[in-house]
Parts: sequence; structure tokens; C-alpha cells
Amino acid sequence: MAWNLNSDRPIFIQIVERIEMDIISGKYKPGDKLPSVRDLAAEAAVNPNTMQKAFTELERTGLVFSQRTTGRFITEDTSMIDELKSTLAKDKITELLSFMQQLGFQENEILAMIGQTMKGEK
Repeated sequence: MAWNLNSDRPIFIQIVERIEMDIISGKYKPGDKLPSVRDLAAEAAVNPNTMQKAFTELERTGLVFSQRTTGRFITEDTSMIDELKSTLAKDKITELLSFMQQLGFQENEILAMIGQTMKGEK
């Protein structure tokens, strides 16, 4: 999947979010080794210092840990990963509800529209 980075927010934050998404979606599993800073920087077409900053942030949160001679790994704490997944989902739902309310939809209309959409109806 392409790294769709843009200039509206700091690049390292977008990289953190991308790696978080890769973790919660299962691309990287608990305990998996992450590619090197240089490899991921080349893949994302960013400066290795920017990728390093993102890795440092992921380590700060505990989602990633470093082993001195062997590289960086995904946490094996599956409850942390599940909590991140739930938090991100709730944030997106809140964002959607706020947007729908700004459009003038009421709660019952929003729920009906979500149900129809999930069933593939128009």
C-alpha cells in the first residue's frame, strides 16, 4: 500500500499513524520485527531522520520496543493493541457522528443510514 503522506500535518505523525494502522490491522503481528529505519524510510520516500522520529514516538507509547543489536519489534501486549484499535475506532465514529450532525441528520436517521450502508442498500 502506498504511503500517502501530505503536508497538512507533520510527516512523522502520519508515519506513526500508518504503522499503528499496520499493527492493528494485522500486517505486523505482536512480536514481529519491524523493517529497519532506512528500509521503511526508502519505502515511504522520507528522510531516515523523520522515520527515526516516528519510531522513537512508537517506542515512547510502548507499541514498539527496541533490542539493541537486533532491531525494533512490535509489543507482545495484545491488550495494548486491542485498546489502540478500540480508541481509533471510537475516534472515527465520533468524527462521523459529528459530521453527520453538521449535515443536519438526527440520531435515528444516522443509525438507519449506517444500517442501510452495511447491508449494501442505497
